[in-house]
Amino acid sequence: MKKVLLVTIGLAVTWIGCGDKNTPPNPVAPTNLNVAAVVATDNSGNVQFTATATNAVNYDYDFGNGIFQSSASGSLTYRYPTSGSYLVNVVAKSAGGQTLSKSTNVTVNVVQSMVWSDEFDIPGAPNASKWGYDVGAGGWGNNESQHYTNRLDNAVVSNGTLKIIAKAESFSGSSYTSARLLSRNKFSFKYGKIEVSAKLPTGVGTWPAIWMLGDNFTTAGWPACGEIDIMEHKGSDLNRIHGSLHYPGRSGGNPVTATTLIQNATTAFHLYSCEWSPQSIKFFVDGNLYQSVANTTALPFNQPFFIILNQALGGTFGGAIDPSFSSATFEIDYVRVYQ
Repeated sequence: MKKVLLVTIGLAVTWIGCGDKNTPPNPVAPTNLNVAAVVATDNSGNVQFTATATNAVNYDYDFGNGIFQSSASGSLTYRYPTSGSYLVNVVAKSAGGQTLSKSTNVTVNVVQSMVWSDEFDIPGAPNASKWGYDVGAGGWGNNESQHYTNRLDNAVVSNGTLKIIAKAESFSGSSYTSARLLSRNKFSFKYGKIEVSAKLPTGVGTWPAIWMLGDNFTTAGWPACGEIDIMEHKGSDLNRIHGSLHYPGRSGGNPVTATTLIQNATTAFHLYSCEWSPQSIKFFVDGNLYQSVANTTALPFNQPFFIILNQALGGTFGGAIDPSFSSATFEIDYVRVYQ
């Protein structure tokens, strides 16, 4: 009996010893978190952040505008696209997953500068380094009546303006022609302000538009790529300007949209603009805000977009075309992009 008892005790001692050896140490939480923010004095929106903490191996930044970023060192530079005051929250993480957070306020003043433009001051064909064409009929799902061409008959620069001309003529099986210019693969941008000075065409059935699509249009398709309609106008509803957003769940005839009434849309130039940031997309005519839509990371409006200028005829938006229609000109003085 004694020998058996001794063996049992020995086994018990051995098991306890192995347990002590394999038990991990208690995780140590971060302490002494400090966050410093240095705002650039050049009005660029750049802020240099530095976070330090004892026992921290990573830092998660919430910049207070819906944008997040991580840094193993705790140091990074973030550029705010718009002026404002932001509450920045930093979470320090230990190797064991424990956290410590701290917030700080930063105020930035962002002065935008023009990064791209076309003033349409060189007569002839539109600048090929800035614009290409969509060519074809039907409007790609909109049941439009025109055939888009790349001819000077339908898109030409003269006397300091771009003229997109819709015509009643037989062309490749269509009864009308027009043009659709786009900056795809030539220029796109993410966030900023776009301004277009334009005079709209007359005629029932005309449908001029200033709009943008996401660069991933060819891979993601529409509406997953997102669409920002800066200006649309119906010739059958003079002076009513439409600003709209299309994305999954808000496509076709169900966009996020608003309108505003102006005077002399077809006889005078007006400024159609859009201010786009991680927080919002705002629509203006002549500097007057008429729609603001919240932007979030769940929407497709956080990637580069390219610009489109076109004049359609008929279709799902333009409606019936006046039987006596002969031609109409959509005239653009300039396009300017600021960031």
